[in-house]
Amino acid sequence: MQRNDTTHSVDRRQFLVTAAACTATLASSRFAKATSANDKLSLAFVGVGGRGGGNLEEMIKDPGVQVAAICDVNQGTLDRVAERFPNARKFVDFRKLADSLKDIDAVVVSSTEHTHAFATLPALQQRKPVYCEKPLTYNIQEAKRIMDEAVVAKVATQMGTQIHATANYRRVVELIQSGAIGPVSEAHVWTSRAWGLQSEEDAKKHGDIVYVTDRPTQVMQPPKEIDWDLWIGPAPMRSFHEVYLPGPKWYRWWDFANGTMSDLGSHFNDLPFWALRLDHPRTVESFGPPPHKELAPASMTAVYEYGPRGDLPACRVAWYQGADKPQIWKEKGIPTWDNGILFIGRDGMLLSDYGRHVLLPESKFESYEGPKPFLRESPGQQQEWLDAIRNGTPTGSPFDYAGLLTIANHLGNVAYRAGQKLEWDPVKLRAKNCPAATPFIERTPRAGWSLA
Repeated sequence: MQRNDTTHSVDRRQFLVTAAACTATLASSRFAKATSANDKLSLAFVGVGGRGGGNLEEMIKDPGVQVAAICDVNQGTLDRVAERFPNARKFVDFRKLADSLKDIDAVVVSSTEHTHAFATLPALQQRKPVYCEKPLTYNIQEAKRIMDEAVVAKVATQMGTQIHATANYRRVVELIQSGAIGPVSEAHVWTSRAWGLQSEEDAKKHGDIVYVTDRPTQVMQPPKEIDWDLWIGPAPMRSFHEVYLPGPKWYRWWDFANGTMSDLGSHFNDLPFWALRLDHPRTVESFGPPPHKELAPASMTAVYEYGPRGDLPACRVAWYQGADKPQIWKEKGIPTWDNGILFIGRDGMLLSDYGRHVLLPESKFESYEGPKPFLRESPGQQQEWLDAIRNGTPTGSPFDYAGLLTIANHLGNVAYRAGQKLEWDPVKLRAKNCPAATPFIERTPRAGWSLA
């Protein structure tokens, strides 16, 4: 029997299926009043610039949404958005917003990666539905904490991986899961983006990247509109420098993010994770330049080994970023797309990116007719979540699924930083053979910040 997207990530984890069902039931009953003509969903937005501004614009396309509260550490951004929504309460510190959620129906988190969990957890603890931008959390420890709390909260959740909602990804999943290329033994995922420690030559190719090889020693005054202490949040304190802001500069620094992997891995690794029904890898090994203490790598490769999943065979998934590419790509055995996801099956291959896909070799599949679409079409990531709050319908990337994807992505970086192939224990959240990996799996937040 084919699986649809209401169960694609968790039918092998029955307790999470049960939790999802409870989520749907609670969402339907709690927010039934929001479907009336005069009632609206009151949303709080944590982060309203950049990606946060984009999420806000998408949410307010729904006429049943009311912007009830806005929060941003950039006072200038906050004031500009407040001019459009004068009735919305304003906050600079999302911890103060978390103390004032009584009249809020749901929360949208679009802050920086290293603060996602700290803005998401209080909302879940107060049984508020949450939409959180990718990656779900800064590290593995935080991902497990948020997943556990979401099971208890039983509310509609969604991680913002917009490509997950597209028709192209759905058609690829249908082809793979219907057996178009037979059982899949390996997948390769690559992206040309290189947010990390670059050569000066590579930095010049990316006009939005400042060339830097280590933490600056020069101290600069932060822009007057930025509360730098709040921006640092749970991360270790450091002096402001222009190499950190504005985004996406901070993506490269280990204290605040995890480079290309955690960002684009949320999008590109999502497709094999979904199509192949992946969960926790058995082993992870990474290759690249010597790890830098401060900066993520621009180019690297991570290789995951997954065991059998139900009737699916064991498989190998490899990730490549920056200059790294699969050997079959280098040998021109497939179209050399700049970014891609390649599934290799017993009976053929499937190559995809965000908006297109092709079965290979094309001559073999020239007259092939794919399966009739069986996955529910999405109205878009944001609308999907709003519908889930009101009606109990499923979301495409709920936290039980998004948390597993986030953990897998982080493990690629953990293996890289630890410099050793990891044997993963998903229960203890430990590399069984590598205690040196633990500092990259978790961290103690700065004083004043807690995930209690």
